[in-house]
Amino acid sequence: MSHVLTIPQAASVTLSGHMQWTDEFDWQPVVQTGSYSLDGALVVEAAVKQAGRPITLAGAQDRGWVTRSDVVALLAAAARPGLVMQLALDDGRQFDVMFRHEDTPLQAEPVLFQTPLEATDAYVATIRLLEV
Repeated sequence: MSHVLTIPQAASVTLSGHMQWTDEFDWQPVVQTGSYSLDGALVVEAAVKQAGRPITLAGAQDRGWVTRSDVVALLAAAARPGLVMQLALDDGRQFDVMFRHEDTPLQAEPVLFQTPLEATDAYVATIRLLEV
């Protein structure tokens, strides 16, 4: 069970399927505004958002770890402005995404810090993406 983040011109990163999509049900697909016309009538406009859904994937101390080499690859991808990637979730859903730079796009800390650092060391990570 895994999620796959395909990064153009780089290796894909396989993420644990145990990373939780923490804001899956927080996003509302409808945008609405209301204003009053000159005669005092309420004018309501509503539309379906075309994109912009946040996708935050988070591991925890007991699940959903990523390797140090994956963290390095994700940091390199996050340093590419405007990069559009493909996210394939383990349930078959697919999204075109980019990093959410208005938030911290990636946070990671080792599950157990030890030296020397190894590419296979486990990290708890939070990856903040935006559907485009």
